[in-house]
Amino acid sequence: MNNIKHKITDNLPLTFEELMILYDSDLDTLQKLAEEKRRILNGNKVFYNQNFHIEPSNVCMHRCRFCSYRRNNECEQGAWSMSFDDIRKYCYDKYEKGITEVHIVGSIHPDRDFEYYETIIGLVRSILPPEVAIKAYSAIEIDDMCIKSGLSAEEILIRLKNRGLSALPGGGAEIFDSEIRKKICPDKASAKRWLEIHGIAHHLGISTNATMLFGHMENREQRVRHILEIRSQQEITKGFNAFIPLKFSSVNNELSYLGEIKEEEVLRTFAIVRLALHNIPHIKAYWPMLGKELCIKTLLFGADDIDGTINNSTKIYSMAGAQEQRPALCANELKKMAQNVGFDAKERDSFYNII
Repeated sequence: MNNIKHKITDNLPLTFEELMILYDSDLDTLQKLAEEKRRILNGNKVFYNQNFHIEPSNVCMHRCRFCSYRRNNECEQGAWSMSFDDIRKYCYDKYEKGITEVHIVGSIHPDRDFEYYETIIGLVRSILPPEVAIKAYSAIEIDDMCIKSGLSAEEILIRLKNRGLSALPGGGAEIFDSEIRKKICPDKASAKRWLEIHGIAHHLGISTNATMLFGHMENREQRVRHILEIRSQQEITKGFNAFIPLKFSSVNNELSYLGEIKEEEVLRTFAIVRLALHNIPHIKAYWPMLGKELCIKTLLFGADDIDGTINNSTKIYSMAGAQEQRPALCANELKKMAQNVGFDAKERDSFYNII
């Protein structure tokens, strides 16, 4: 254990075997090590931003078994699809002074072509002030745009960047293990393709985030291997700003029978993520998914970012039974979440420039 502690202090990469030892170690020891690593990389700072989401549709051609958000078609109860006019009105409704990011993700709509998604970027860019970064489309969405259009991922990303795309979110990674992936999202782009698209984005100067969906059918070993694949990609292209562990929510989906993992396992997983990713500066605790109380606890286990104000603009986790059914916090509330456990809250933009 002493050798592991020295590597953590020196910000050196831990091996798979070392991380598995830590995963099973005493919770208090794990917490202290993760907190030390967080302080090495970010001092006493915890970041937040002012943002809102656009989710153009939840009609989706993929059938991920963990998803409570998707609908089969426009006629199904709970389905929606936004027109360009809808999106325009929505931007005017949700934008408030001080917002620095709009986050656009949704579904893989069977009847939408690449030009639809490209037009959304241009439309949003024309409406919102230039200081608002457009973080849009998961690697899965990009892959489907390639399939439908016949364009390469590089061509797609260049065109989106030219219309105003600022960054890519980290969604769609789920869990990289191929056997688990076959069980939970068999018709989705592979882990290799996900990593490839993010690598292409990085080479084009488009920064991205990365995620891991955990707490369903996977085990600790599969989580650690997923995290290490992200770390390896970062060594090559150095374009990931943040890693976001996303806890599986079990309401209204085909995996509901699994239930949800215990709080301690969530905290252990956040700590392992922080300790494993010496080369990714930020670990985000997404409060609409975790709930405010658990989000605050993860700050003591390595997380240094709590996402943004949201402004009641996302349904992905609320439809899966998340505690925050109408997620919206003002900047001062986010600030107090960090300050109440002893951290120095810093408002940031999409690229972690302090505002």
